[in-house]
Amino acid sequence: MKQYLELVRSVLDTGNWQENRTGIRTISMPGAMLRFDLQQGFPAVTTKKLAFKSAVGELVGFLRASRSAAEFRALGCKVWDANANDNAQWLANPYREGTDDLGDVYGVQWRRWPAYKALDTDAAAQIDDALSRGYHRVTEFIEDGRPKVLLYKAIDQLRQCLDTIMTNPSDRRILFHAWNPALLEEIALPACHLLYQFLPNAERREISLCLYIRSNDVGLGTPFNLTEGAVLLHLVGRLTGYTPRWFTYFIGDAHIYENQLDMLREQLRREPYESPQLAISPRIPEYAKTGVYEPEWLDKVEPSDFSLVGYRHHEPLTAPMAV
Repeated sequence: MKQYLELVRSVLDTGNWQENRTGIRTISMPGAMLRFDLQQGFPAVTTKKLAFKSAVGELVGFLRASRSAAEFRALGCKVWDANANDNAQWLANPYREGTDDLGDVYGVQWRRWPAYKALDTDAAAQIDDALSRGYHRVTEFIEDGRPKVLLYKAIDQLRQCLDTIMTNPSDRRILFHAWNPALLEEIALPACHLLYQFLPNAERREISLCLYIRSNDVGLGTPFNLTEGAVLLHLVGRLTGYTPRWFTYFIGDAHIYENQLDMLREQLRREPYESPQLAISPRIPEYAKTGVYEPEWLDKVEPSDFSLVGYRHHEPLTAPMAV
């Protein structure tokens, strides 16, 4: 994880102090990239103990389209508690539905993106096409004097990605994202890690992932998000018959919070250990061995299905999360 430490140094050396919504200053740097060859190991931070179980629990919550901090807690992840229940702006938000509610955060957009079409009632070919794609009629209304029909369906973006990997791996549009402009005011925290793009190589049977993060808390968020992205790529590769290869991690605003400086400076004094390997439970089917495509396992995985082998790390370090 020397790349991670280099990122920390770059932010400290070249970043600028900025104010932000949390009230805790950051040293911020625009534009950063990390790139890992997953065949050489899993990108787990070793200069402190990685909260691996919590990160995987969050990922599983996303896969289940969870929108409650209670559901994340049940999966071993408590990072959403403060955003759900201690964020003054969210507590006052009229869309909040009570204790632990988060709104339609990441996983809802990943697995149940709310899609609408407003079509002229006489546009028979368009309506028929939408119905054939799984949309259903909601209601009819008048817009600018014209009769319209409103159609709706929930789009499982991640499942669509897996299906495309299986049927058209050369497609350069195998991606999903969580930035839904229509819902930004209705969620506790707009998506930070917002765009995932899978890049299969059918000839070599390898699959890579590019992840774009608009805003990244380098001290706490980067190790967490690296874990989730790498685990997701391994899972997708297992279900589609591809070996995970390159994981490229782009950051828009890379920042370090002022109250995390001591933690990160201590990590910079430590020498990183070798990267561990990710192990996946044999109960999750491996397409390369079975030849049976079972994407429904996106909904069946448990946090206990993933573990790190050979993970050696320095003493744990803690720092507060800015909300």
